[in-house]
Amino acid sequence: MKILMVNKFLYARGGAETYFLKIGSYLERLGHQVEYFGMYDEKNMVSNSANEYTSHLDFHRAGIKRILYPIRIIYSFQARKRVRKVIRKFEPDIVHLNNINFQLTPSVIEEIHWHNIPMIQTVHDSQMICPNHIMFNLFTKKPCDRCLKGSKWNCARYHCIHASRVKSVIGSIEALLYVKRKTYGLVDLFICPSYFMEEKLRQAKHFSGKTAVLHNFIELGNREGTDKKEDYILYFGRLSEEKGVGMFLNCCRKLPHIKVKIAGTGPLEHMCTGIPNVEFVGFKTGNELDTLIKKAKFSVYPSICYENCPLSVLESESLGTPVIASKLGGIPELIEDNETGILIEDINEDNFTKEIDALYKDDRKIQMMSEKCIAKRTHMVSIEDYGNKMIEIYSQYINRRKDETGIHSTPIEWAVDKRI
Repeated sequence: MKILMVNKFLYARGGAETYFLKIGSYLERLGHQVEYFGMYDEKNMVSNSANEYTSHLDFHRAGIKRILYPIRIIYSFQARKRVRKVIRKFEPDIVHLNNINFQLTPSVIEEIHWHNIPMIQTVHDSQMICPNHIMFNLFTKKPCDRCLKGSKWNCARYHCIHASRVKSVIGSIEALLYVKRKTYGLVDLFICPSYFMEEKLRQAKHFSGKTAVLHNFIELGNREGTDKKEDYILYFGRLSEEKGVGMFLNCCRKLPHIKVKIAGTGPLEHMCTGIPNVEFVGFKTGNELDTLIKKAKFSVYPSICYENCPLSVLESESLGTPVIASKLGGIPELIEDNETGILIEDINEDNFTKEIDALYKDDRKIQMMSEKCIAKRTHMVSIEDYGNKMIEIYSQYINRRKDETGIHSTPIEWAVDKRI
């Protein structure tokens, strides 16, 4: 089977990139041919035989080339032309889309459809229904679904993208363009990592009947031997407003008797220093991050935005560390309340402070929850489970495209019968 993976970044940068790079690697190990299309970058880890990529876009650098950025991030003729060359050279059986907006744009969907190649897309965020991709209002600091229920001009009206009027207008124009052109309707199936995200997509009529739920896989870290818990709690992940980092740091200030470690990077990184009981350890990966997680009494995931299927929660549980988290978005699908963690429904500083303090003082409960997390490992979705399920999906849609009779079950029936 020949599979073309499409994502704007082709190096390990975030959750979406980790996802498709590991899926691609697994498929290659099974003998399938996998190539990749995205934006050129010196850090790229994967390639295609046509050696075609979109030119690099750097939104943080000044220069004459940036004048054309507003046009290129709405509809990229360059991306469409270059993915065409990759398709003609590689001749894929199926295309697996991931994050494509801005750097590639959904123009690539229209080109792939022109070649009559089946497409599936993993919905890593809410880009198809929310112009700022996170369904979060920066001014009210609350989740927002105005653009799902109403006009996409709400993004421009409320300056949703980086609190910038210009960026938000561009975001609204982009969203309206692809609604008008019915571009997303050309995708055969949307893989949703949470039931929450599937429910949101189904509210938009052009996604109805084209969704299936597969929770994200987790590569289980080594649990051989006993890792003794140390006297600290942990936050790891992106350091940004919508992740509740500001609220969490205020909780830390109210709990000076609790040592806190913070690992990650992001726009609020500067706020994570200068607090006596907080140790900022920077961005960590691999064994170093696993050790931080395993030795923590528990981790905290205080998000104030709708989450999809956060890997941080899965990673923490898989390493025997319970999680205190917001009961929001897809998070409740990952945590068994008072067993593998604690879900906070009324999300505010006082409630998080109270729950953090109470669990920190209850070593017996931490031990019980840790054991529940370790026991849960046998039920978690592995890369092998997930990769094999993707092969089933690919085969189904390749065969469907080849079959002129079109006698197959619908995506909804598939989703009901064959969810992981």
